[in-house]
Amino acid sequence: MKKNSLDFWVGLFVVTGFVALLFLGLKAGNMSSFSFAKNYSVTAKFDNIGGLKPRAPVKSAGVVVGRVAAIQFDDKTYQATVTLHLEENFHFPKDSSAKILTSGLLGEQYIGLEAGGNDQMLAQGSKITQTQSAIVLESLISQFLYNKAADAGKEKD
Repeated sequence: MKKNSLDFWVGLFVVTGFVALLFLGLKAGNMSSFSFAKNYSVTAKFDNIGGLKPRAPVKSAGVVVGRVAAIQFDDKTYQATVTLHLEENFHFPKDSSAKILTSGLLGEQYIGLEAGGNDQMLAQGSKITQTQSAIVLESLISQFLYNKAADAGKEKD
């Protein structure tokens, strides 16, 4: 009887560990928030998407309103085409803008939507034309250092 009790607790511990690892894996893969809500697809083109990944959230006013479905490279315009799946119960004007933002200083990247003022709404297959690319930290640092070096060179003249 004591062996059966020990086997039960070991089994419970193993199952709990497996569930915890599954949860951690889903969180790391950004797949913990599956949604079976109906959605519609819109596309947006960006010059630089930084570290944006498929399944990244699309937020408006801090609320998740959709997910990034796919990212492709357009070899004619040399831009990244991002397909967004927005939930059907969230409607945005056609002149809405999209920008790639970062959660915190080094957090995950997501798409931020800002509503415009148009009367017509985005629908299946619409394109968001007003976009702002990701801010790449490395390019900001190098630009800052270049400007400092240029300023130091001017002082010597």
